[in-house]
Amino acid sequence: MAANNSNQDELQKLSVEMRYLEQTAQMLQQRIGMLNTALADLTYANATLEGIEQEKENTEMLVPIGGSSYVQVKLVNPDKVIVGLGADVSIEKTMPDAKSTLKERLDELEKALQAAQTQFNQVIERINSTKKTIDTIITNTK
Repeated sequence: MAANNSNQDELQKLSVEMRYLEQTAQMLQQRIGMLNTALADLTYANATLEGIEQEKENTEMLVPIGGSSYVQVKLVNPDKVIVGLGADVSIEKTMPDAKSTLKERLDELEKALQAAQTQFNQVIERINSTKKTIDTIITNTK
């Protein structure tokens, strides 16, 4: 009877741990999704700068505005780029400085993504381990 209570206590503890791990996994999945979105956005911005860098002043271009829509513009100064710093603050930079800034951000995002994926994999391993432990306890109490 004492072993039965011990198993009940252990199952309850593991159940709480499992809920915590599942919430953590869900949070990490959301973080990975946001990081992937930001990474795609910066990759697109970097590719756009690469394309603009090849153009000359007064070149007519189509600039994407979202929703598969474009606006036709003339490139006034291809050597200057307005780069967002965050909190609705932007600064004008030269093309090389802007590309360098984007590269740094891309590197940081890739590191953060890799760390989040590693954490997610560790949590999934822990979930699987906890499930096995729960299954073993349930099997042994029958």
